[in-house]
Amino acid sequence: MKPLAAVVLLVATVGAVATAAQRIFTKPGPDAELRQLFPSAAAFSGLEGQPLHFTAYRTDPEQDPSAEPLGIAFWTTDLVPDERGYHGPIHVLVGMDFRGTIIGVVVVHDTEPYGYFSVQLPEFAAQFAGKSLRDPFRVGEDIDAISRATITLSSATRAIRDSTRMVARQIIAPAAGQP
Repeated sequence: MKPLAAVVLLVATVGAVATAAQRIFTKPGPDAELRQLFPSAAAFSGLEGQPLHFTAYRTDPEQDPSAEPLGIAFWTTDLVPDERGYHGPIHVLVGMDFRGTIIGVVVVHDTEPYGYFSVQLPEFAAQFAGKSLRDPFRVGEDIDAISRATITLSSATRAIRDSTRMVARQIIAPAAGQP
């Protein structure tokens, strides 16, 4: 290998490792969760773009170049990695349409000591479906405080709110991102 090629390869490898080190691990291909959010989708893109997201398509874009996107899904931990529950990050996959409405959320992983009666409850995730990114997302007001795990619930709610608004500003449309 020529010295210049070796340097280029080293720089590219170090850059990729640095980028990966900044991410909190999430499932690279959460097929079951994506299907849960977008059951009518025929295909999903890989994790791509800025900010990182999956795109759900009505038809397979490999077979239909004019495939219509249904919406996007993203990990809250990719967008707001410093938002942590009582015991650590809460890995939430959020699905959103192109009008800024949350299709649904799936809490995939958490290490909360009492998550089984807070963020892991189906009622927690279900209350986000149909919410607009313009809603206030305040626990005890428009988000039910379904348990006394307020640190965990508040953190997960902020992560969903903040990441949804970030995606709207950068991907959907600048006007959609204004609360």
